[in-house]
Amino acid sequence: MADYDLAIIGGGLNGVSIARDAAGRGLRVILLEQGDLAAGASSASPRLIHGDLASLERRHFLRVRTALAERDIWLRIAPHLVRPMRFAIPAHSDERPDWQLRSWLLLYDRLASRSGLPASATVDVTHHPIGNALKRPFGTAFEYSDCVVDDSRLVVLTAVDAAARGAVIRTGARCTRAERGKEWRLVTIDRGFRQAITARAIVNASGAWTSSVAEMVLRVPPPKVAAEQMDQIVVRRLFDSDNIYVFQNSDGRLIFASPYERDFTLIGTASHAFKGDPAIVAMAAGDVAYLCDAANRYFRERIETVDVVRTLSGANVVRNAASGRDGAMTLDHGRGKAPLLTVFGGDVTTSRLRAEQAVTKLTPFYPMSPRWTATAPLPGGDFAWDRFDNEVEEVRERWRFLGEEEARRLVGAYGTNAKEILGDAKERGDLGPAFGPELTGAEVRYLMQQEWARFPDDVLWRRSKLGLTMPPADREALAAFMAAAM
Repeated sequence: MADYDLAIIGGGLNGVSIARDAAGRGLRVILLEQGDLAAGASSASPRLIHGDLASLERRHFLRVRTALAERDIWLRIAPHLVRPMRFAIPAHSDERPDWQLRSWLLLYDRLASRSGLPASATVDVTHHPIGNALKRPFGTAFEYSDCVVDDSRLVVLTAVDAAARGAVIRTGARCTRAERGKEWRLVTIDRGFRQAITARAIVNASGAWTSSVAEMVLRVPPPKVAAEQMDQIVVRRLFDSDNIYVFQNSDGRLIFASPYERDFTLIGTASHAFKGDPAIVAMAAGDVAYLCDAANRYFRERIETVDVVRTLSGANVVRNAASGRDGAMTLDHGRGKAPLLTVFGGDVTTSRLRAEQAVTKLTPFYPMSPRWTATAPLPGGDFAWDRFDNEVEEVRERWRFLGEEEARRLVGAYGTNAKEILGDAKERGDLGPAFGPELTGAEVRYLMQQEWARFPDDVLWRRSKLGLTMPPADREALAAFMAAAM
């Protein structure tokens, strides 16, 4: 008998979502990730949970409707990670006409279910906070509702839920070879130790490494895919309003400017074909300038390339430009050949549905329970999305030493599981050493014990974004603390 029913290669959003779905259906699952969870493109997404307004221009109505239904599911199952926002498109005389934008938004409202989010509206920005950050020629904007998500935390909490349902999650574990017969025999290097395991089926969900894993590890013909790079920039905060700007760029693309970690603004995306090592994805100077120029068409406060405090870049593979948002999957099996499922591409919004469809493809090979992920909350998400502020107030009421912003960060990252970190603390000192103004030893220990954090970057950039503001001395102290705790 094989050690596992399903072995998954890749700890990005596709991999962990499949692990969660399969484990919840009763399969014995192991996930192998050579680095850290969400270390690739899954932590460099546009952070949007949306129907993709631009798809209406391409007449992809069913795609938009499906994505909007998934948006509402995410609001229910991950209310701590997924937050409703108002998106504002300033009308630009050189771009799409006003009637077209109004038509898009009316159709967008019709395609959405009754989620409780406000409908679209036309705004006079000369008398509205949205207009404060914009250049004066802009007098009208069009508002609509969508959501944002903490992408890397979504990956981590999906893995946490998969583990709670029986999946084995191995980070720092690289699959070096897989031999195929009626079962798969995998050879792994797990944190320096060689190990052999068997599985009845394999999922290749290795993202930008899909082709190389197929050729070098699984020794099967690689799928016909194209590699794509997506880039974003982080700059100082450019506006005080609590909304996301959607800018029509001169090349017809939509550029998003989002509030980011309280004191910053995230601007993206630029995308283009990618060639090279997926482990080393760097943003070109031309792409930085492109996003700065796009923002400068609209914002009064000008930004230059020297104002960029961080770039976010990730590479992924797609079958073609049209299928990139939906993702793709192929199933290969035959007499004497254990199943191989390859899943790649796709966006954050449809990741849960994509995983559900992927696992369903394996039903001929396993007895399994019905689909379930659309109704089960992620860890810490057992409250209604419109009660987020109430959760923050309850945390502040119980742990009075927490400030408003700190409580919001903890609830936004952990939901109701924030109590597992805060415990019986009566004052901040009870949480252990401090690293910067917010991170504590208690939180770091939790991340190491419950969320597979091993190194400072795992904590500072994927399980949080506190690396944006943490001083160098505190980073060194954090590294020493984590080394001693291992």
